[in-house]
Amino acid sequence: MISGPESQTKIAWPYLIAALVSLIGLGDAIYLTIQDMTGASLRCTIVSGCSEVLSSKYAHIGSIPLASVGALAYFAFFSLAVLAAFGYSFARPLLTVLVALMFLTTLWLLYLQAFVIRHFCQYCLLSAAVTTVLLLVVTGSAWARSHARKS
Repeated sequence: MISGPESQTKIAWPYLIAALVSLIGLGDAIYLTIQDMTGASLRCTIVSGCSEVLSSKYAHIGSIPLASVGALAYFAFFSLAVLAAFGYSFARPLLTVLVALMFLTTLWLLYLQAFVIRHFCQYCLLSAAVTTVLLLVVTGSAWARSHARKS
């Protein structure tokens, strides 16, 4: 059974901030998914390589755009982070597992961009930055909670 919030009045701000940051990743992933599904070409303004990365064989899982998987992950993260922010403790371990999987995927995709495709996509780099921030917030919050209990 899912338990309710631990405290009705206290908001865990790191999780709420992480939820808001995840919306940047969600917007980025939705934008890339729409561009992929409509066949529109992306314009890179910071780096040149978006077309090479997003048209590579690594940009899809079968016929599913990888960006849509990212959108799903960011939406799940947002949902769990809001629950964690409002005291639903069951969401915290799920959030930790999800962000770890997201970060490992990010490392793999950065490797592919750097050493296989040999081009970078600014939208993909934004997603990597967002995921890294989310990992730091979630692990930092978990570390702070565990050290607060020991004190």
